[in-house]
Formats: sequence, structure tokens, C-alpha cells
Amino acid sequence: MRRALSAALVAALLALSGCTDDVPGPGRAQIDVDTPQLRQLRADAGIEACAPGDGDPAASELPDVTLPCLGGGDDVDLASLRGPLVINVWAAWCQPCAREMPALAKFYDRYGDQVSVIGIDYQDPQTGPALELAQRSGVTYPLLADPQGDLQAQEPFPLKILMPSFLFVDEQGAATYTQGGIDSVDEMVDLVEEHLGVTL
Repeated sequence: MRRALSAALVAALLALSGCTDDVPGPGRAQIDVDTPQLRQLRADAGIEACAPGDGDPAASELPDVTLPCLGGGDDVDLASLRGPLVINVWAAWCQPCAREMPALAKFYDRYGDQVSVIGIDYQDPQTGPALELAQRSGVTYPLLADPQGDLQAQEPFPLKILMPSFLFVDEQGAATYTQGGIDSVDEMVDLVEEHLGVTL
């Protein structure tokens, strides 16, 4: 009798709560990448505004994925970008990313007029700490955000994106993916010469 009553009670609670098989599961987490605080952090760090590219997305090897600017600004369709360009994939929780960032920031300060740099904060719910890390590292190149991991398995990105990593993009939109982990500006120069054919 007690078991039958318990089963009836559970059935009644499920009916009242509307719990059915056709109820959709939880949606994507909402992670803010544009708030007044983040805009202020970006401004304080002197991080440049994000700018959409002017290339034909159909002629690019970059994925046709549009990402928001970290700290506010224009969204950017990656497939519209052209090089010579270095895209750095990183996150605030990634220690090798944090170690590499100062060298990449110095590379951009020295060679940014010849080779553009864009950072993508990848699968990172810590948007405030991400901008704080960028500021501590001296980063001034534009930063995009991919908190949901939309780049995963989008060619030429691999199924599992290991961080830090680089995507080297030439003038025609051809792209080469490689692991990061540089320690110096000279290492970055060597990678740019190897993958983009640009002599610095």
C-alpha cells in the first residue's frame, strides 16, 4: 500500500511539474563578453577595437563563424579576415597561454604594422580575468571571444583545440594551424617566416 501511494505521489508531482520527454534540455550558458565593466577593462588596457575583415568569406579557409569582440565592439566573421595574420587561441585558465602572452604582445608591438594579430579567448567563462590577464601581459591587439566553443571541429581548427595555439592566415585566406607555447619574440618571428613566408 505504501509503495503504491509513493508511486502515485511521484506520478502526480511529475504531472504537476510538466516533466515530459519532449521538454528541451538546458540551453547554452549565457556568458557576457560585453558589459560596462569589461568595456572599461578593455579601454584601460589599451586593447584595440575589433574590425571585420573585407575578404570574400567563400574564398577563405577560415571557418564562417562570427565571434563577438571581448569587451564590446564589432562582431567579426573569421572567414572575412585576410593576412598576413596570426590568430592566437587562449584562455584565462590556461597557464601556458599566460606564459606566452607577453612575448606575443611584444611581437605585435614590434611587427604589428607588418603582421596583424588577433586573440580568441576560447571556452572561457572568466571574461573579466581574461581581460585582466591581457592587460598584465601588455596585450593591445584585438581580442575576440568564443565562450561556447563554436570553433571546435571547424576546419582548419582540429576536433580538440589545444591551447595555446596559432592559426597563420595569408593574404588569400589560406590558413595553417599549429601549437603555441612560444617563449620569445624571436620564436614568433621564426613561426611567421615558416608559415606565412614573411621576412621580418
